[in-house]
Amino acid sequence: MTWIAFAGIAWFLGWSLNVWLARRRPSRWVSLAAPLVFGVTLAAVWEGVVRGMQISQVLLPAPSVIAARLVMSPDVLWGDFVQTVIKGALSGYIIGCGAAFAIAIAIDRFPFLQRGLLPVGNFVAALPVIGMAPILVMWFGFDWQSKAAVVVVMVFFPMLVNTVQGLQATDAMQRDLMRTYGASYWASLLKLRLPAAMPFVFNGLKIGTTLALIGAIVAEFFGSPVRGMGFRISTSVGQLALDMVWAEIVVAAIAGSAFYGLMTLFERTVTFWHPSQRN
Repeated sequence: MTWIAFAGIAWFLGWSLNVWLARRRPSRWVSLAAPLVFGVTLAAVWEGVVRGMQISQVLLPAPSVIAARLVMSPDVLWGDFVQTVIKGALSGYIIGCGAAFAIAIAIDRFPFLQRGLLPVGNFVAALPVIGMAPILVMWFGFDWQSKAAVVVVMVFFPMLVNTVQGLQATDAMQRDLMRTYGASYWASLLKLRLPAAMPFVFNGLKIGTTLALIGAIVAEFFGSPVRGMGFRISTSVGQLALDMVWAEIVVAAIAGSAFYGLMTLFERTVTFWHPSQRN
């Protein structure tokens, strides 16, 4: 009962603090404090409910148990992070987004390619990762190369569609003005159309950050060496080590959020002139 009361008090305090923050003048510290307070409140309520209702740690580990696993297994978690995020997700993300950007430029330069490539890309994007992953694992082996291949397939089409749409974002008057100045196709592309397409390009990049991590982890369910987030999650579930499963989930969530935040920061630096980035 004491733990249930603790959960209730934590929820009340967190709610009251968030209401107080909502009434403050918008600022950087307020925007950072609100999600931090919500996260701490959620963890405290989670701890109190699990302890108070005596929920089995196999079904739902308490945050303190997950934190203890994070502290006790840094080497295992770091090895899984390198295998899944650095080798699988990041390499596939770079290859997939880079190839999609190059093909989008080719489609823009030669419009007849749009009729042939976009339907094929749409078809590939509709394929479920559960169906693609086993095939790509058989093709590229059980190491990180097959996971990178799955990530390439997942991030390619969103990046391609957003870049093609962005290159068409300029209006006819702007393009006519460039032609009036005697600008070539490449000059018009580099000085007008590509800068105007940057918000769309970064939209595709940000979508790809989440897809890359999901694809790499899911691909490891179908075959991997004795390391990797997906491998660790699948084996730990079989061993009923749910604290390790949640520790891997926490690491994946932090990595995904950091990756997305990095892309957002890069977008603000590149597209500072866009209305969406103005205060």
